[in-house]
Amino acid sequence: MSITILKAPRILSIDIMRGLTLFLMLFVNDLYSNGVPKWLHHTEGSTDGMGLADWVFPGFLFMVGMSIPHALISRQKKGEGKLKIFAHIILRTLSLLLIGVLMMNAGSLNEELSGIDSNLWAILLYVSIFLVWNHYPENGNKKYLYAGLKLLGLIGIAVLAFIFKRGDVEDPEWLEIGWWGILGLIGWGYFVAATASLFLRSKLIPVIILWLVFIGLNILSQLGMTGWLDFLTPVFGVIVSGNVPSIVLAGLTVSLILSQKSLGPDRIVLIIAALGLMCLAAGFFLRNWFIISKIYGTPSWALICNGISMLIYALLYLIVDWKAKVSWAGMFQAAGKNSLTTYLAPDVIYFICWGMGFNIFIYKQDSSALLAVGGSLAWAAAMIGFAVLLSKIHIRLKL
Repeated sequence: MSITILKAPRILSIDIMRGLTLFLMLFVNDLYSNGVPKWLHHTEGSTDGMGLADWVFPGFLFMVGMSIPHALISRQKKGEGKLKIFAHIILRTLSLLLIGVLMMNAGSLNEELSGIDSNLWAILLYVSIFLVWNHYPENGNKKYLYAGLKLLGLIGIAVLAFIFKRGDVEDPEWLEIGWWGILGLIGWGYFVAATASLFLRSKLIPVIILWLVFIGLNILSQLGMTGWLDFLTPVFGVIVSGNVPSIVLAGLTVSLILSQKSLGPDRIVLIIAALGLMCLAAGFFLRNWFIISKIYGTPSWALICNGISMLIYALLYLIVDWKAKVSWAGMFQAAGKNSLTTYLAPDVIYFICWGMGFNIFIYKQDSSALLAVGGSLAWAAAMIGFAVLLSKIHIRLKL
């Protein structure tokens, strides 16, 4: 069963759900954990359960998968061949891995060994990232200026990486790969799903089979039965674990269901909702052997999160694309079209405030949960507005 290239307008529910997950990511990342209900933030790794924060990231991974077929179709319409598209997938993956690792290491910088304030290092890193990956206007008169800005950003990243030191005087260390950071995890999941979509020619059944293979790999990994793949884990551990790719492939599967020409909107909603319920049932069934844990990346957690994502998306598709009720979602739609900027730009404000000693986060306290939650909701909304303002002055990241 192959997808048919749609000539219809952009599927708005994809942008809106991506924006919704981004809003929630900004919200839960900003929460003052001591001042809010436990169900809002992350559950400890050894605890069998999950809070809102434990769904948000896999919800975004799911949307990464949903966006892939439309991105590939866009490139195919430009006349790009398979090899050129694959080269773009590799370049985008490497960019996400690099940014993810650098961001992850920012918190462990030793100021004395590196000779620079940690907040200043982070600010310069983000500025360099924006210089390199900004989507500059297509203006022939300024192409040399834009090329110079990109080069300046690359030099900035190289210098910041060179001077980076962590650890202590007795045992100084350089950058570590670690768990690759949030964007690094996204990069690995994107690589698997985008490569699969490209070389399987976006055929639904083969993609479903591959999704099931990665669910199985996640199960085997949790059971300690993937030792024969240990030689791959230092670099490809995220893929070998099966967890992140299985979530992104779930989103890819739903996106390919949307693209079936024979399906009307009523059947699309029914199929996606039914698939979501099946994922929930499978997740709770696997809970008999694997606790629900984001930290451990268990298959039960991944399937439950996929089920939640599918049910939410089915509802959004019904409201937005079937019933054409979209006016309520302007903020989420704007964030969904500008996801990377929306996610990264707030960090610059954090580091500036911390570095300058500005105490603007007065809502972060434990005496009033309402103030703590309300403040973080307001922050998330304000940061989406901030990203929109940046886009109006041509500051918008695009990998």
